[in-house]
Amino acid sequence: MPAAARTPGIRPVDPARVRIALVAEWRALDGFIGALQPARLGEPSGLEGWSLADLVGHIAAGVEAVPRWLGMAEPSEPPITVERWAGGTAAAAGAIAETAQEMSAAGRTPGHYLEQAAELVASTAETRVSVTRIGPMRVPDMLITRLIEAVVHADDLERATGMAFPHDRQALAVVTRVLADILAVRAPGHSVEVRVPPFAVVQCVTGPRHTRGTPPNVVETDPRTWLRLAAGRLTWADATEDGSVRASGERADLAHWLPLLG
Repeated sequence: MPAAARTPGIRPVDPARVRIALVAEWRALDGFIGALQPARLGEPSGLEGWSLADLVGHIAAGVEAVPRWLGMAEPSEPPITVERWAGGTAAAAGAIAETAQEMSAAGRTPGHYLEQAAELVASTAETRVSVTRIGPMRVPDMLITRLIEAVVHADDLERATGMAFPHDRQALAVVTRVLADILAVRAPGHSVEVRVPPFAVVQCVTGPRHTRGTPPNVVETDPRTWLRLAAGRLTWADATEDGSVRASGERADLAHWLPLLG
């Protein structure tokens, strides 16, 4: 009897690695935001309807959420996955924007919440289930969502200000790989190989299985471009046209599955 096909899923990530990377990326965000000239906060962020101040408020809210959620009673409902969270954020867009504007109006930055959040990131048991805006999540998975948010919005700051953001290398690595795994979950298969050196390689999309040699369908890009595609900051058409994505083979078109967040 043939073995059952493995159900695609996000590969396990070392929770200790996520905790360290998350706090490092938060600290990088706090330093970057602190170095911005106040006059720049009124500039557009590149996100529709949001100023840089609103983006900073949203980043602050992402840090503040950790102590707030962990201060609530542990939910009894089954936890959701990171992949499901990734597909559910658009439904909360109105509430997210309102919170960002409230944080902005109050002048809040990640630094207002960072130390308390960092302490809880380090000390909360991995077995705990946490409340989140989208649904209950295991704490290690919830922290991955905070890391995705931190890295994506750090890139938003980079694009909006024109200043290179000093990502924590492990933070960028974890998020690149998790987003690649989300693609493999949503488009299971082995006919296309997606490469995001130096952090991720996945096979996806139904079709003839590649077994050896050079795959017939290959997509390759860099981590920052991959972030922007996954988050809807860059379209597949624009990325292939400007050469930031190199795609070869008749099946090497990922437009149908992008963006991954929303």
